[in-house]
Amino acid sequence: MVQPQSRAHPGVGTGSGRVLTPGSSARANSAAAASVAAGTSIAVAGAVVAAVNRATLPRLTPGAQVAESVAVVVPARNEARRIADVVGDLRAQRGVPRLTVHIVDDASTDGTGEVARDAAGGDSRFTVVRSEDGPPAGWTGKAAACSFAFRERGGLPSDGVVVFVDADVRLGPDAIASAVNLLRHSGAALVSPWPRQVAGSLLERLVQPLLFWSWFSSLPVAVSHRSSRPSMVVACGQFLVVDGQAYAEAGGHAAVAGSATDDLDLARVLRRAGARTMVAAAAPHVSCRMYTGDAALVRGYTRWLWSAFGSPLGAGVVVAVYTLGYLVPPVAAITGSGRLRAWGLAGAAAAVTSRAVAAGTERGGRPTTGDVASAIAHPASVVVFAALTAMSLRLRRSGGARWKGRVLP
Repeated sequence: MVQPQSRAHPGVGTGSGRVLTPGSSARANSAAAASVAAGTSIAVAGAVVAAVNRATLPRLTPGAQVAESVAVVVPARNEARRIADVVGDLRAQRGVPRLTVHIVDDASTDGTGEVARDAAGGDSRFTVVRSEDGPPAGWTGKAAACSFAFRERGGLPSDGVVVFVDADVRLGPDAIASAVNLLRHSGAALVSPWPRQVAGSLLERLVQPLLFWSWFSSLPVAVSHRSSRPSMVVACGQFLVVDGQAYAEAGGHAAVAGSATDDLDLARVLRRAGARTMVAAAAPHVSCRMYTGDAALVRGYTRWLWSAFGSPLGAGVVVAVYTLGYLVPPVAAITGSGRLRAWGLAGAAAAVTSRAVAAGTERGGRPTTGDVASAIAHPASVVVFAALTAMSLRLRRSGGARWKGRVLP
């Protein structure tokens, strides 16, 4: 038998037995509208910042000539498949007559050192050294390899420029000279020329664009470049160009020995010392396929993503903001109606705009229809990013973070 609804409590019955009154329904609708409006505001702000950054972000300019000494360090562990490419690129550099290259074979088991020597072809500018012992306690492998290069050279530099290049980076012939030229003309202690990130697998195509987009749509670089605040730093360790004296005074990589994000922390150390750091668009002169395949990407991101935002709380805040700004509006655009749907469409369009503008800038050109098509998948990218962040935090808590066969400090 169906009981009549009480007149004292008018409302709508739910499957769980709860009663949703008109007042609670209005509050729920109001909360939903506020969430969508807030998310859309975040997305629109991101699109505005991206547009401003596109106009103000420094770029590498070819044709520079560099008179001072430039020491390039390439840390390499089990990079036999790729080391010959970067060695060939470094041999082809022009405009840097006082270039030296120091390749550190970090206890590789795949013949990386031999491949590097063959690729150098007796070029007197190149030195290949092997570190047999692995990193000391509390050091990451990369920081230890970079420090080992200078121990082999007799100590940290007192002048000139130091360039750190990963083995998976590809360099155009003007890359080094133009990056050093930017460093000197800017007056910064560190310049991070951001390589175009090459993506192959579906997961790579979802995740890799976020590296550039994440700061490009949230941090006005013109403000960052005038600031010495460590919290506003941007750096990519794939390709770093550093004033030699500033690097030595900071303590070299010993200052960031145990950091999972040594690139960001090195820039922060320099800023705390009062120096300036800056980021620049390096395409089309520099590119990098950071990870090859889905498994490598998951291993790679989960080893360091926990540290990218300063703390677990910082990571949680970033994930919450991304969810609010880049998931809530598209969901409202699909499932909502009226004003809610209009707000959602506006937020989704702003997100696509920021992603497309970032993609075009990172590639060194204008946004294309392909960039727009890829940007439509931005909500999926945010979901994957959130999952990788959670995995990274769990891995860190369990002490199981590893990279290239080594447990990370």
